[in-house]
Amino acid sequence: MFSTVRYFIKTSIIFLISGILTGLYMSLNKHLFNAGVMPEIISAHTHIILVGSVMMMIMGVALWFFPRAEKNDKRYNPTLILVTYWIMTISTALRFIFQIAIAFTYLKIFEISISIFSVFQVFAIIIFFYAIWGRIRAVGSQIREARGEKF
Repeated sequence: MFSTVRYFIKTSIIFLISGILTGLYMSLNKHLFNAGVMPEIISAHTHIILVGSVMMMIMGVALWFFPRAEKNDKRYNPTLILVTYWIMTISTALRFIFQIAIAFTYLKIFEISISIFSVFQVFAIIIFFYAIWGRIRAVGSQIREARGEKF
């Protein structure tokens, strides 16, 4: 497993822990302190788990499991993959922070920031999968399928 894959997977785990702790906060706040749960915290919790943890885990495992890029693959670029990792990590973390912050203090700049970081997340995911598109291919299975093997 190479470094960039480890970055994606370990960051995914950190985001999962952040999401679980946010969920614990919401549960304690509701059930022990009889306080409501703010929608922005629910959104932050859901987003950090689904995009931060699940999506980054998918990206890391895809990068690890898919076959190596062919020599003539113009899209695959390890530097670009690393850049998408940083864009995803920074924008996911900052979106999470601003969503928590806006639950306690409303500022228009927080809303704008959440929107900007959302755009960066979408951009990073699209660029990542564009870059690895050529790696999503059959390697050996087409021979077994031609022999009539069923999977």
